[in-house]
Amino acid sequence: MSICSVRGINLQLCRRAFLLANRRQTPVTFQDYAVTKRCAHNSSFQKEESRPKISYNSEVLRAANCNVSGKNLESQKQATNTEGKNNLADSSTSNGDGNNSGKTKILLALAAALGIGGVVYYFNKGDDAPKKDVSQPIPQTKPASSQDLPKHVPYLLIGGGTAAFSAFRAIKSNDARAKVLMVTDEQRKPYMRPPLSKELWYSAQDTPLSEDYRFKQWTGAERSLYFEPEEFFIDPSKLNESEKGGIAVAQGFRVKKIDPTKKIATLSDGYEIGYDECLIATGCSPKLLPVFSNAPPSIQDKVMVYRTPDDFERLKSYVDAKKKITIIGNGFLGSELACTLANYSKNNGNNIYQVFPENANMSKVLPDYLSKWTMKRMESQGVCVLPNASVKNVTRDDASLKLTLSTGDTIMSDIVVVCVGCEANTDLASLSGLEVDGNLGGFVVNAELEARRNLFVAGDASCFYDPLLGRRRVEHHDHSVVSGRLAGENMVGKKKPYNHQSMFWSDLGPEIGYEGIGLVDSSLPTVGVFSLASKAADRSDNLADSQNVDSEKKEITKTINTTDTPATDADSPPNYGRGVIFYLKDEKIVGILLWNIFNRIGLARTIINQNKKYDDLNEVAKLFEIHS
Repeated sequence: MSICSVRGINLQLCRRAFLLANRRQTPVTFQDYAVTKRCAHNSSFQKEESRPKISYNSEVLRAANCNVSGKNLESQKQATNTEGKNNLADSSTSNGDGNNSGKTKILLALAAALGIGGVVYYFNKGDDAPKKDVSQPIPQTKPASSQDLPKHVPYLLIGGGTAAFSAFRAIKSNDARAKVLMVTDEQRKPYMRPPLSKELWYSAQDTPLSEDYRFKQWTGAERSLYFEPEEFFIDPSKLNESEKGGIAVAQGFRVKKIDPTKKIATLSDGYEIGYDECLIATGCSPKLLPVFSNAPPSIQDKVMVYRTPDDFERLKSYVDAKKKITIIGNGFLGSELACTLANYSKNNGNNIYQVFPENANMSKVLPDYLSKWTMKRMESQGVCVLPNASVKNVTRDDASLKLTLSTGDTIMSDIVVVCVGCEANTDLASLSGLEVDGNLGGFVVNAELEARRNLFVAGDASCFYDPLLGRRRVEHHDHSVVSGRLAGENMVGKKKPYNHQSMFWSDLGPEIGYEGIGLVDSSLPTVGVFSLASKAADRSDNLADSQNVDSEKKEITKTINTTDTPATDADSPPNYGRGVIFYLKDEKIVGILLWNIFNRIGLARTIINQNKKYDDLNEVAKLFEIHS
């Protein structure tokens, strides 16, 4: 019997503690490099930014409980036009004060057409949405000038994310007096990204967050979002004077090119830094859909990607103000964030929409039947999921965006969060003579993660060769940690090949947690082996309860091949509580996904590395103890 099934224990907290008991200190599903925000903050003064007020049926478009519709818009529009004609007729037949009123209306209309009225109204309207501080100064670099940076360093790290900091730790472990300079275009010291879509939201429900973003992990331990406190780092101007070595961070600087032959990195202002060993860990940047990137600045002002603590603060202010949030995308980040926001705002009455063109959540990872089942679970948590839909048009009134979908439906949303993947940051490749993979993106590296001699690449920006699975580019935290560590070791002369099978994990509310390794791609043939409740058992959807097996509640095993169409009972759909999905290529296991099964990734890695065919995958599934 699972300890989580004992009555009187908080099942959700217990499950989460069990979920992450054997994971690394903090789970991370984000990539390791920041991107400059694409929203135009002071765009309201542009002439074309006069925003027409959208006419809509408030009962239809702003209703709670996921009411989304394109219905009644035409009748509403006709009613509005009729009302406008009547008003015009009234003004044309009036005299005296009425004539003055008519002239005033005309003048105001002209002002609005020039954008003046729209701007004035924007800054004085009674909207309770979070206001931007347009008086904020342009972010400064730290140190203030590149002239305060060293002219030469033994170890240079380009990028300030997980891979770069993991490399620093490996370097320092092998070279106690190592002097390391990290150059990042962010305004912060290195921090973890995954809590931004997970733990920070749960911690923010209970107490205000501290300046260093302290939060409780699922294991109960408390820590800061930052890898190390401020005092851990050395001032860049004093790095070469430090007898014990250490790491200095140049914040707000960008490297525009590298000369691998002369071993010189050039910053965007022309300042040159020589190095002995260099690591590129520039990560990747979130994509933004053309329908938003090509929109006027007033619309872009309410569209964001999600990657940094600043993004967290901005989105949280909207949720706290009970605003409607629309998330675009059904992948890891989009699905995790939708669940987290729905949980965070469940007592606020917020509407959390999730829109994507695929059939169901996580459709590129999960088999179709499991993807659709997951979508139903997300809906039960309060997410308004709109599959098979994409945003075709977007306009804005004084306060909200009107999203017209390909299905004909319409959503009124206060903020849109675009979560549709990211692209490797390889801008410096062309000026540096470095190769970028034409299909996968990322810097092409050899088995030791070298792009050129003494120049390494790790994390999301690396395109490496996997001896089992071919050339790959991976955006998992585990890959960033391990590839960064190995690159750091090779920078001190270890010359180790990278042959690690990285893993990933994700949580979608209290019912769903999964870990995967290898090629976990829903386009591959799959075989899923699940522990399901027998029809005689009255089972709860709660995962903790589903683990409670006694003489009256017995488990059965269900094996599902990709080509199968699982039988479903409309009144009693299957509860995929625990299981293993095998992903096959040439009848060999190339990927494994553990569904609500934890602490078995080592076993899964061993099975993939064996690179063999199995006659009976049910027997392989038994190794994972799916009934325990």
